[in-house]
Amino acid sequence: LHYRLPVGLLREGDPADFVRVADLKRFKVLETWLNGEKVAENGRSLLPRIASEAPNHFNALPKSAEAFQVSASTGNGSAAKAHVKVIGALDGQIVTESLTGHLPVENGLILADPANDMLKISVVNRYALQAAPATGFVKGFGIKGGALASSVVHDSHNIIAVGTDDDALCAAVNAVIGTKGGISAVDRSGNAHVLPLPIAGLMSQADGYALAQEYAELDAWVKNTLGCSLRAPFMVLSFLALPVIPKLKMTDLGLFDVDQFCFVPVEMP
Repeated sequence: LHYRLPVGLLREGDPADFVRVADLKRFKVLETWLNGEKVAENGRSLLPRIASEAPNHFNALPKSAEAFQVSASTGNGSAAKAHVKVIGALDGQIVTESLTGHLPVENGLILADPANDMLKISVVNRYALQAAPATGFVKGFGIKGGALASSVVHDSHNIIAVGTDDDALCAAVNAVIGTKGGISAVDRSGNAHVLPLPIAGLMSQADGYALAQEYAELDAWVKNTLGCSLRAPFMVLSFLALPVIPKLKMTDLGLFDVDQFCFVPVEMP
């Protein structure tokens, strides 16, 4: 027996854990047995349903658009430019590039530059009531207008958002806060689409096939309406706050340089 464990065989005395299939080519499961009890048949569970409240530690309160502003030290002239560090998101990758760029400054605030694919990225602590967002800049999403947000954010699973402006970022984040977890997208007109994930902000009790369809529709909307160029926008987004994978990541405490393993300022001299 594998690892000398009393499983894997149908013999007297072993746990009766097995499935019955229609044939060994299609492998369509007809029945599932656990400890000698039939627990599923023809794709339906036979176990009794237990009513319970979904576990979810989610305390963040709605934010204002002003909370996502990034102040500049270069003055408030309309022609001023700020030299900033930029996270370089890579399609299909969990690593990022460490880039720099020059962004416009208006009224003392550093703005995104969607025309050059330099957008804002924010992380909000979901566990604290009044934690301020940490905001920086990211390149690689290709969004022309709007924002997307998610509470599926490895490994702390805070709220992360990428967008073209403060209003869009705020709307996308507040959509996730409103459902106490999930993924969202907001277009430049403020139209929002939200996929709630009420179990810890990561999972749902909804039918798996229906959930997959809803996710596919949201993914397509992000690409077709917001103009996102990534193949899997929410997958790339979910790793941009993981500060153990190089090179630049945004956490709820600020911008983190993984190679130096320390927090760094967004604006450069």
